[in-house]
Amino acid sequence: MSEEIIKNIAGNATFPNSDGSAFSGGIGGVTDPGFPYLGNTEGDANLGLTTGPNAVNPSSTANPRYDGAGILRPEQARRFIDYVWDATVLANDGRRVTMRANTMELEKVNVGERVVRAANQGDAAFTNAGATFSKVELTTKKLRLDWEVSSEALEDNIEGGALEDHLVRLMTNAFGNDIEDLAINGDGSTGNFLSIMPGFINKVQNDGDAHEAVISAGADWTTADMQALILAMPRRYRALQTGLKFYAGTDTFANIVKNNGTVWDAIGSTEAARGSYLGGIDQTTGGARQTRVLGIPVLEVPYYPADYVDLTFPANRIWGFQRDITVNRFYVPKKDTIEYTVFVRFGINWEEQDAIAFATKAAS
Repeated sequence: MSEEIIKNIAGNATFPNSDGSAFSGGIGGVTDPGFPYLGNTEGDANLGLTTGPNAVNPSSTANPRYDGAGILRPEQARRFIDYVWDATVLANDGRRVTMRANTMELEKVNVGERVVRAANQGDAAFTNAGATFSKVELTTKKLRLDWEVSSEALEDNIEGGALEDHLVRLMTNAFGNDIEDLAINGDGSTGNFLSIMPGFINKVQNDGDAHEAVISAGADWTTADMQALILAMPRRYRALQTGLKFYAGTDTFANIVKNNGTVWDAIGSTEAARGSYLGGIDQTTGGARQTRVLGIPVLEVPYYPADYVDLTFPANRIWGFQRDITVNRFYVPKKDTIEYTVFVRFGINWEEQDAIAFATKAAS
């Protein structure tokens, strides 16, 4: 069959390739047997959007064309990455890096502790302060997302052709949620999903460089427990306390608010006291839920496991996205559906695990 198709192509046509599946619009039309991209129309399509704020379509739909296996143009790739970030909580709070290859090395320097020495009159003796240079390696894993939509759904729904781009946006948001789940809970070994890569928490608990705090055995996260996390952090990081932040899952966050949130029991529900938190600042509103305990913000991260809290600097988490993102679109005549496949390279790492304190409550 493939040989017969090749014979029928006009002499001035290029060889059929996967770019034909990347056109966003039209269902299965061929305007000319010699058209170089079989299975799609060049200009008569009326379904799907290739322009506008919500358009995230393969590069070969551009004008002029950017042929190449559905790799997004730079602006489209940035928009896709923005869509993914919009669907996350922890990634928006961390350090994000756009990578040009599947591996990247980030330089870091550490000057150690207590570098100041006394200066004596007429004494030329000195000791140079040492600086340690090292690198953090960020390596990506290739991820994929597949979905399909029927022709009837595009033809019969109230949104018409706009439904296709609406679905792209919804799938991108779901992709972002799954990436955050993987980045937090991945363990490199369990099932088809969590085995993709070790997540932030797995690295903290198994690499041996972070600091585990000793906390009470009860179910409640008390002020003493939160203080133990702060004290577990090395002194040089505690000196920068204004940049630190606690991270907790939804149930644990609610428990922290319950046990550290108000001063009701101390002075009653006065107008001045209502909604106040330890540390003297009211709960932050808007976006992800946040509060303060002992003057340090606490961020609710829905994908965090129950009974686990860690303390670090937001920029300590590094999230890497490789710029080359492929979105392949293919019409399947026998099923009368349009299939999408998205490929992304994504990676995470800690910059400095010595700047992490964590604690886990025993399951109650």
